[in-house]
Amino acid sequence: MPGRVPSFRSITALALPLALLAAACDKSDNAAAGGADSTTNAAATAAACPGDNAGLTLPAGFCATVFADSVAHGRHAVVASNGDVYVTLEGTTPGPEQQIEGLAQREKRYEVTALRDTNHDGHADIIERLPGRGNTGIGIANGYLYVDEGAQVVRYARPDSQLLPTAKPEVIVRGIPLSPGHRARNFAIGSDGALYLNVGSATNNCQQKDRANESPGVDPCTELQTRAGIWKFDANRANQRFSPSARYATGIRNGMGLAIGADGKLYATQHGRDQLHDNWPNVFPTTKYQADNPTEELMQVNQGDDFGWPYCYVAADQKKLVDAPEYGGNGTKSDRCSGKKEPIANFPGHWAPMALLFYEGSSFPAKYKNGAFISFHGSWNRAPEPQEGYRVVFQPMTNGTPSGNYETFADGFAGVPPAQVQPGTAKHRPTGLATGPDGALYVTDDLGGRVYRITHGGAK
Repeated sequence: MPGRVPSFRSITALALPLALLAAACDKSDNAAAGGADSTTNAAATAAACPGDNAGLTLPAGFCATVFADSVAHGRHAVVASNGDVYVTLEGTTPGPEQQIEGLAQREKRYEVTALRDTNHDGHADIIERLPGRGNTGIGIANGYLYVDEGAQVVRYARPDSQLLPTAKPEVIVRGIPLSPGHRARNFAIGSDGALYLNVGSATNNCQQKDRANESPGVDPCTELQTRAGIWKFDANRANQRFSPSARYATGIRNGMGLAIGADGKLYATQHGRDQLHDNWPNVFPTTKYQADNPTEELMQVNQGDDFGWPYCYVAADQKKLVDAPEYGGNGTKSDRCSGKKEPIANFPGHWAPMALLFYEGSSFPAKYKNGAFISFHGSWNRAPEPQEGYRVVFQPMTNGTPSGNYETFADGFAGVPPAQVQPGTAKHRPTGLATGPDGALYVTDDLGGRVYRITHGGAK
């Protein structure tokens, strides 16, 4: 793994790449999505966006720049009303032993980076570090910057004039389970002040022996009491303690994308389970089945919903929830899935959805208004089939319902040769998504350390 980036404080006039804007090809995952002639698209985009588009391919009229190129391991992001950008960093250097909830354990270090573009040229020229810890989740609400620290969520009072908050953090939720398993504690904050927190599963599929061949599932899965779901708290109340009673929805293996839609409802994406063929070769004899299943999901989440993990997964060929092999499934049976909630949209297996954003800006064409952008980190577990993902897609939405096939919006993060579309050889992997006050779309990259800024119509 790459080492951590050095700390920066009040660094101005950074030598950030000047690769601005570029020609892009219109790309869609479904021919039904349609599109103009690619030659015309490329020519129109090139006229407005000289350069190489930061290596990305985008629909006609869109331009990509490198907002910053030194934010290693950037996870989720948020943009303040004055344009300041905040990115959580996933650390790789083991930190000192920490006393967390009375237990001594060695934790990874995490931080938060703050970026400001003082001359409004589309590039950050001040990059600073927020003292304390970060993890994955980050948000801004009611004058506060909220940060996921792993074991707790804290908030900092943040006047717009301050790039770095100076007040001490206030603990909002403490006692969040940390390990083993999925460690992201991303969240979304509703207009009513509700804070929805993702707590991913501790295991692949709640087996008696995790990821072991033909190990049956724990039944019932006791892990669900404190993991694999979404918990609800009050974003404006300090010192709340994590507990099973605060669970809002269950059966979500790892909801890395959480967002409030234009309808005010909560939506989530899920990372599907792994190793159907590896652990159950007698049930699923081909690696192709494992590569394609389960689908990744977009879900609309209400109080009390159960989306089926670990008992069920969405089979690509069946287009519905089916029983997991750990619970007697064979790829078609669905006995355990009665009453479980189906997703509203599905995407190819193992693409790894990292962030979900409903576009509320006004600078993109009307078709994007209130639709969903999803960043797909890219697969590691489709082998020996080709790895896929490594892109940002757009899912059209109307009144909270998908209104068309998803389209690839931004591609090329991994690189051009197919050999680069691998977790070990990719140049960049899209992770966080955020919208600026001018409607620009920001995309973070937790592999190459890049923050992209995507605009429409040649806007800076």
